[in-house]
Amino acid sequence: MQQALHENPSYGMASLKFSPLVAHVIEATGAQELLDYGAGKGRLGLTLKTQVKGPLEIRHYDPAIPEWAAPAPPCELVACIDVLEHIEPGLLDNVLDDLKRVTLGVGVFTVHTAAAIKVLPDGRNAHLIQESPEWWMPKFRERFDVVRSESMPNGFWVIVQSKRENVDAPKA
Repeated sequence: MQQALHENPSYGMASLKFSPLVAHVIEATGAQELLDYGAGKGRLGLTLKTQVKGPLEIRHYDPAIPEWAAPAPPCELVACIDVLEHIEPGLLDNVLDDLKRVTLGVGVFTVHTAAAIKVLPDGRNAHLIQESPEWWMPKFRERFDVVRSESMPNGFWVIVQSKRENVDAPKA
């Protein structure tokens, strides 16, 4: 169903408004590689190429996009922008565990907590999980060290650090 939504040219625009945050984390950490997890049309990477100075290798993962559907290799910086609320509730822990697997250093994740404007072909709201930050944060803390989180209208963003190694946290 996500593949069908991605056929709409205006679907998947949220990453653009978060590109300055991701660019800031890239510069703060000195990351030279980024995995865009749930990349959609790849707009985040295209935008970051114009915002980040220095080399930046961008990898994409999105199971709804056939050319980016293979399991992603681990990466030093992972962005997961406006994705998690779209996950089937019964699969959320699997996706969060996979985010843990691929995040070698730092992750930048955003979650929209309210209903979406778009509706899936089966009639459900495109935001399959509409839960508060208080519901989400224990799930992140179970898998990551939370460096910073901020509320925003109808959602929040979080910067996390892998628990597997000690990396310098960004000064976000």
